[in-house]
Amino acid sequence: MSEPIDRTHREDTPVTSAPGVARTTAGEAPPAEVFLQPIAAPSILGLFGFAGATFMVAAFFAHWFGPASAQTILFPFAAFFGGLAQFLAGMWAFKARDGLATAMHGTWGSFWMAYGLLWAFVASGKLHLPGGAHGLNGPLGYWFIVLAIVTWLGAVGALARNLGLTAVLALLAAGSTAAAVANLIGSDKWMVLGGWLFIASAACAFYTAGAMMINREFGREVMPLYEFEREKQAPRTNVGIGEPGVMHGQ
Repeated sequence: MSEPIDRTHREDTPVTSAPGVARTTAGEAPPAEVFLQPIAAPSILGLFGFAGATFMVAAFFAHWFGPASAQTILFPFAAFFGGLAQFLAGMWAFKARDGLATAMHGTWGSFWMAYGLLWAFVASGKLHLPGGAHGLNGPLGYWFIVLAIVTWLGAVGALARNLGLTAVLALLAAGSTAAAVANLIGSDKWMVLGGWLFIASAACAFYTAGAMMINREFGREVMPLYEFEREKQAPRTNVGIGEPGVMHGQ
């Protein structure tokens, strides 16, 4: 539970405020109270949700198992763990002032919910997807074009963070690009390539989320994330305008 900063004072006593902030004398309105509400790193849940859904569906893309109807078994897990849980993590990332996490978890959480809904329609017989054994079709390729653009941009942004997150997003963007090509030209070989890239991205996401969780629990670096120099030198708090002492990022 967050607790307000104590500003109790006597009527005839001046109120001192934080360094750099003007003092308030008796009779004047007191300065605004600041409530600090620390939260757990949303990307721990977001990355685990992403990794779980991506690994299972990517294994299908890579022909680890089949047939095509197997996706109707996968979609509930993908929609809720990879979709809803990750989307919520993206919304919590707003509170952590983490724009990169908000964009990536929000985008991919929305995708997995939409993907689950798509296959729910297929399973119910209300929709038939044209294409080969893995349901390759041009319109779905445009889904992956959008995902590839957003994720490549996220991979560039992750270069300011650490190698773990950069690897997750770079492999994910490459997999999205391959999946877009596969669906647009109806190539099963490109889909298999995309599946393997997604599996590699999921493996990196499992590691990155695990490292974030374990390092925070132990209070020290147990599993390195290989932070880049800018991230190492970044202050843990950012005074900001109207946000004194608020930590930005995770």
